[in-house]
Amino acid sequence: QVQLVESGGGLVQPGGSLRLSCTASGGIFSANTMGWYRQAPGKGRELVATISSGGGTNAANSVKGRFGISRDNAKKMVYLQMNNLKPEDTAVYYCNAKTPPGGEFWGQGTQVTVSS
Repeated sequence: QVQLVESGGGLVQPGGSLRLSCTASGGIFSANTMGWYRQAPGKGRELVATISSGGGTNAANSVKGRFGISRDNAKKMVYLQMNNLKPEDTAVYYCNAKTPPGGEFWGQGTQVTVSS
């Protein structure tokens, strides 16, 4: 069983930056693929970015060049650095862990609002 707790959300003006953090407990963190997803009002949950156990990253086209995902295995944490935020980035952001051989866990989410 893996528990995930997100932090770092909030209100930011367009063009601003935020860094989301996700703290994991339980399981073998270094073996997990970690990711960030988001869900805007009235829309489905969508992938933002993932980082594999080996450090390989993947990001949605809508955030490439603006968002970066990273992990610290020693601290059991994953981060999402968000730069040049836009109003359309407003959503609840969820931390996700995929554990071998087939488990999946979610955090409770953190709200990000981009507005002037």
